[in-house]
Amino acid sequence: MTQHDRNLPHRRLGTQGLEVGAVGLGTMGMTMAYGSSDEQSSIATLRRAHELGVTLFDTAELYGMGTGSNEELLGRAVKDVRDDVVLATKFGFDLSGGTVGGFGLNSRPEHIREVTENSLRHLGTDHIDVLYQHRVDPEVPIEDVAGAVGELIAEGKVRYFGLSEAGPDIIRRAHAVHPVSVLQTEYSVFERAVEAEVLPVVRELGIGFVPYSPLGRGFLTGAVKPAAEYPADDMRSWDERWQPGNYEKNLAAVRELTALAESKGIAVTQLALAWLLAQGEDIVPIPGTRSPRRLEENVASAYVDLTPEDLARIQELLPRGSAGSRYPESMMPTW
Repeated sequence: MTQHDRNLPHRRLGTQGLEVGAVGLGTMGMTMAYGSSDEQSSIATLRRAHELGVTLFDTAELYGMGTGSNEELLGRAVKDVRDDVVLATKFGFDLSGGTVGGFGLNSRPEHIREVTENSLRHLGTDHIDVLYQHRVDPEVPIEDVAGAVGELIAEGKVRYFGLSEAGPDIIRRAHAVHPVSVLQTEYSVFERAVEAEVLPVVRELGIGFVPYSPLGRGFLTGAVKPAAEYPADDMRSWDERWQPGNYEKNLAAVRELTALAESKGIAVTQLALAWLLAQGEDIVPIPGTRSPRRLEENVASAYVDLTPEDLARIQELLPRGSAGSRYPESMMPTW
């Protein structure tokens, strides 16, 4: 135990009563997207997160490719401390194709209910704290989605409604039907698109913000290599930020960020997370890791104070974020 164990500062997300530790934990990489999984290490990381005061744990139906494996892993790890934690999961895909390339979107109300019942079973709980629409479904009016989640909240099966990768119009329309407590979208020193239109809207409406991939999908963790050196089942093999040309520019920026971090006696990952936390009290990042040591490093970022000069230097190094788009055009969320 460290002096910070269980003392992680809390932040409010939205105006419906959701309150969580200032740094959460994303679980996607425990079962998909970043190479082979290690269940023992993942469970140790989840349990260590609770010891450190992390309360927001983020999963999704998608992360188990419809098998429930990611939700089940999380459910087992926090079973004995369920009342201390906030479990967030997501619906919105049709996973009947069974492969990453074989699924589409599905946010029809009957499907939302089906996925929710499955998630409750997989997580081993009687309620989901935050239920997100994982991606906007252009075939289903967002008003129908908000209404369906609202019914689940009225029934006590869900506590808070969240959206993921939604744009200003969708956010406003959903919020008008049922209050949205939190929006989850990629945001980091590397990816800044939300700053122009999305963050102003959620702040106007009193909606909390949860950045995913706050460490640039691992680019800031120090063990990066060019796209061609990653296996096909690792998303960094096709992420544009790892491709020739972009990779070198981003690596140069990370070196500069690392120098700034070292001058403050912290890791570059801590610098990046502290930068996010400094963007507003309504922000709670969810860095993902399978390593208890890396987790401890991430959580410690909540105790890092950045000066105005530090923030100005980061802005100077990455005025518009990284080189390269975060998704191929075919996968890019449309706002």
